[in-house]
Amino acid sequence: VSKDEAEGQLLELEMKWGKKYPVVLESWNRNWDKLSTFFKYPAAIRKLIYTTNTIEGFHRQIRKVTKTKGAFTSDMALLKLIYLATLNIQKKWTQPLQNWSITVSQLSIIFSDRLKLEL
Repeated sequence: VSKDEAEGQLLELEMKWGKKYPVVLESWNRNWDKLSTFFKYPAAIRKLIYTTNTIEGFHRQIRKVTKTKGAFTSDMALLKLIYLATLNIQKKWTQPLQNWSITVSQLSIIFSDRLKLEL
């Protein structure tokens, strides 16, 4: 819920698993400033950041198209196939994201220099 709570959970994790996974926990502690940036965003944006189902589904559909091919004549042939598959996959993207209007409004405030909303 908050950065403070996450730091507390990280300490608990370190006490429980620190001896078994010291490299992982040392990496998390060393990079905590970068990892904890997540907490500066509102809940709606955080949910969008950590939801990976859409990405995993996209990758699964790309794999389904590419795995049946034995080899590609060139990198460009592979890129063309992925491009065409993406066009087909996009046709299925009809369901809007939950609370998208709130999320995009918050994104437009935070990233006003990069995201302009036409009202």
